[in-house]
Amino acid sequence: MKAMLLERIAPITTHGRPLTSAHVPDPEPGPQEVVVEVLACGVCHTELDEIEGRTPPPVLPVIPGHQVVGRIVATGTEVTGLKTGQRVGVGWIHSACGACDACRRGDENLCLRFRATGRDAHGGYARFMAVPQASAIPVPEGIDDIAAAPLLCAGAIGYRSLRLAGIGDRQRLGLTGFGASAHLVLKMVRHRFPRSEVFVFARSEKVRSFALSLGAVWAGTIGEPPPHPLDAVIDTTPAWKPVVAALETLAPGGRLVINAIRKEETDRDWLLKLDYPRHLWMEKEIKSVANVARRDIVDCFEMAAAIGMEPEVTTFPLEEANRALVELKSGGGRGAKVLLPRS
Repeated sequence: MKAMLLERIAPITTHGRPLTSAHVPDPEPGPQEVVVEVLACGVCHTELDEIEGRTPPPVLPVIPGHQVVGRIVATGTEVTGLKTGQRVGVGWIHSACGACDACRRGDENLCLRFRATGRDAHGGYARFMAVPQASAIPVPEGIDDIAAAPLLCAGAIGYRSLRLAGIGDRQRLGLTGFGASAHLVLKMVRHRFPRSEVFVFARSEKVRSFALSLGAVWAGTIGEPPPHPLDAVIDTTPAWKPVVAALETLAPGGRLVINAIRKEETDRDWLLKLDYPRHLWMEKEIKSVANVARRDIVDCFEMAAAIGMEPEVTTFPLEEANRALVELKSGGGRGAKVLLPRS
């Protein structure tokens, strides 16, 4: 089958091609696995971190991709509840131990043996992929393939972040950074909490205008004070400056939720600007989001189907995965990027 392989850690540049187009053997299902034909696969910022070595795969080569929508074409001998022809989604969670305290309470995203799709196991930048049946989530009929792909990570992790932010109706939420995940959070808030206000912080004027067009009540640059204190802020950036800036915008008792798999070293000195009375006092909180649980994907799918939530998407053929990665890194385009292996 055709696949895009990561064979070495490399920078993503305009003229570079970190992924190599290759033909590899078709996957075979293990006893508790299914093989899916990939119909669409989202391109995520986490792939930038994998490819450039900030969260490197343990073994190379590997096929990236963890926002996968596909149709089951083969099932293992012990698979139950799924069948060939069924459409499923595969997110960042490839597998977990299933037996630890975190797994038993449904927080398998916190399992110490968590394995990630497209990093610790082959992902969806390919025509086919194999995945444990537990991590193949049925896709509701009301969501098409392209719209479903970003929901598997950007949507699901955004859903988890919103839940952890703990806001209710008539409260104010800040979103720092406004990419694939944050623009879906804004749509979720407008549905679940229609009387709540969303404030967006982003570097690009074009992105800020996009946020306002989707219903944000205010958009400013990172570090610019909003017109009101905020009850919660969700930070989706890889930098430290937004953390310090967000803490200053919080109302007493407010919560900052950091939705990022890593933070950069380049602006770490911003932490030295942290001032306890201004940034942390008055019972402000900081909470991180780690990975995504299967129930986050299920709940996100259910909400998307109920409200007709569709991500803003730009599509690319599988062979143009490198171009999609460059555009993602540079901030080009709006919303999410999705690969179409059959195009």
